Amino acid sequence: MNTNDFSIRHIGPGEEEVKDMLKYVGANSIDELIAETIPSQIRLNNPLKLGPAMSEHEFLQHINRLGNKNKVFKSYIGLGYHPTKLPPVIQRNILENPGWYTAYTPYQAEIAQGRLEALLNFQTLITDLTGMEIANASLLDESTAAAEAMALLFAVRERQQKKEGVVKFFVDKDVLPQTLSLLKTRGIPLGIEMVVGKPDEFDFSSGFFGALLQLPGKTGELKDVSGFIKNAQEANIKVAVAADLMSLVLIEAPGNQGADVVVGTSQRFGIPMGYGGPHAAFFATREAYKRNLPGRIIGVTKDKDGQRALRMALQTREQHIKRDRATSNICTAQVLLAVMAGMYAVYHGPKGLSFIAQDIHTKAVTLESALAELGFKQLNESYFDTLRIEADAIAIKRIAEEREVNFYYPDKGTVCISINETTTLDDLNDILDVFAKSKGISVNELNSQQNASKIEGRVARKTSFLEHEIFNSYHSETELMRYIKRLERKDLSLNHSMISLGSCTMKLNAAAEMLPLSWINWGNMHPFAPLDQAQGYQEVLNTLEDQLTEITGFAGTSLQPNSGAQGEFAGLMVIRAYHESRNDHHRNICLIPSSAHGTNPASAVMAGMKVVVTKSTEEGNIDIEDLRAKAELHKDNLAALMVTYPSTHGVYESAIKEITQIIHENGGQVYMDGANMNAQVGLTHPGIIGADVCHLNLHKTFAIPHGGGGPGVGPICVAEQLVPFL
Repeated sequence: MNTNDFSIRHIGPGEEEVKDMLKYVGANSIDELIAETIPSQIRLNNPLKLGPAMSEHEFLQHINRLGNKNKVFKSYIGLGYHPTKLPPVIQRNILENPGWYTAYTPYQAEIAQGRLEALLNFQTLITDLTGMEIANASLLDESTAAAEAMALLFAVRERQQKKEGVVKFFVDKDVLPQTLSLLKTRGIPLGIEMVVGKPDEFDFSSGFFGALLQLPGKTGELKDVSGFIKNAQEANIKVAVAADLMSLVLIEAPGNQGADVVVGTSQRFGIPMGYGGPHAAFFATREAYKRNLPGRIIGVTKDKDGQRALRMALQTREQHIKRDRATSNICTAQVLLAVMAGMYAVYHGPKGLSFIAQDIHTKAVTLESALAELGFKQLNESYFDTLRIEADAIAIKRIAEEREVNFYYPDKGTVCISINETTTLDDLNDILDVFAKSKGISVNELNSQQNASKIEGRVARKTSFLEHEIFNSYHSETELMRYIKRLERKDLSLNHSMISLGSCTMKLNAAAEMLPLSWINWGNMHPFAPLDQAQGYQEVLNTLEDQLTEITGFAGTSLQPNSGAQGEFAGLMVIRAYHESRNDHHRNICLIPSSAHGTNPASAVMAGMKVVVTKSTEEGNIDIEDLRAKAELHKDNLAALMVTYPSTHGVYESAIKEITQIIHENGGQVYMDGANMNAQVGLTHPGIIGADVCHLNLHKTFAIPHGGGGPGVGPICVAEQLVPFL
């Protein structure tokens, strides 16, 4: 046995088992089985150009060399991402534990009670801190959550507002830049007109259906939002608030001030920055909007014996049931990260979280006072953790980077500093030294932090939180370790047995692939760090793009989408942009086979397309004559076909090239759902079958763990004519 061969260790069936299976299906070899299964006209003639394979030992050396190219500076950039302290008990027993990271989505409640309880803890954490009535079991990221909030508020407009065509949405100019970018993209197909401005200058006119505020703002300003929300309610304008979860420990809950939706990220609750993710976003709203809530909700019920039990609730909102009438196309969450964030709250409890939040705040206040003694003016009247300093940004940046420190520089005359839970007094002294050097003066060393606050009046939190027993019981490592293990024992994951779900390609992630997730030079990198500090990440990302482009037979790849559903939306938006570039603005018909995954029609509607369903044969294949008839009927307005290959039944439809040709002859583009790409790699690819764009589920075909329902990544790969629109 060649012990350096990766495949020997990680492909489950051995030689004898393979022989038994081949005998059962009546094939003499794997090659014969493939030849009988995959149409010959779409088989690859040459092997993929991916370079030689590595052994596990070689891979770990390689990834370590790449990690050493990342320069991990002290980060005070903020903008939604902060250094954290991941409790070792959570790192060891959840992040690095296959009992948690290999489990499948909890569709079968009877083998997922542990995970469901951990997610219920997360939902309770969110509802308590936001002051809302209901929360989901996490979303992909804060920007997606904000976009889903906009979509929810658009969907629940008053009947009169819909009748009058009210489509304006106000966005606080201090919203995070990544959120603003995504809101613009998501608003286009919905026909939402976005207006960005200062909340204190907003006129609350009848043309607006909703608004989004950032609390605190991207440069740290903390404002009392209660007046804005009151005026908005009087004008029948619903309000969403994007809030820093850690700040809500000290700031009054937006729900208690009348907000309709509260969103954000739980990254600050012990989750490494990871160059931008993955992190579990949260989405909380009113009970009245529960059927418009995106994502999964964990609910409490009873089993057949009358015992308390947990399950996924209100699934009739979701795309696998409602399809093109779904609340959202999102069919996943960030379960592994939500579990970790929830356990962070369980471990620290309300008193521990209060200590952490107060420590962050008082360090910021201490730093402001010390900078004032050096002659620097701080511009935020009230704040939680971020100072906005009037200073020569160019000079400060040069000195800071020499000291391996990163700040946020909104303009040439401003420097923003976001304090976090890892910040020490020594760190504050290093910051002061940078500013003092920019003026050529000396600084007195800090030996203690001030006991003062810049959060006062109506802004300060007065309501209690996390009073449930769960958050007040497990504050030692031993207690939490035992609680985590009790939950783990209630679940089925790949360290117990095989999970026989071909559609989602369950696989045991190699431990070697998981180890780097715990390494500092990968985990502690801020996504907005200068590129020259992230050369290891850049090399990984660029190489992966090239590899995926080769595997799919396409011309370009984007790694941006955070899930398969996001990949679908991104791919369809690329097709939409392509048609618009050719002045084919009218092309909005998307053909979708009746056998397709529910996300397909939901994504098409999100991208502003009209869904036309095509029939399937008794065997579950695409009815080609029905497809041809509908493609020709809609040829003047045909935008795309969405097709899964192999099909959701696991069949390589022999007519696939004829199917794609029909669409092209009638002016459309072909979107291939890559959920089953595992069955194509090295044998065929989307380029050969005639597709124009596909997404890949890296958590199915490649090395990302399912995590019990997330994380996942859904890159899109496109043909040459679509590359300019990535």
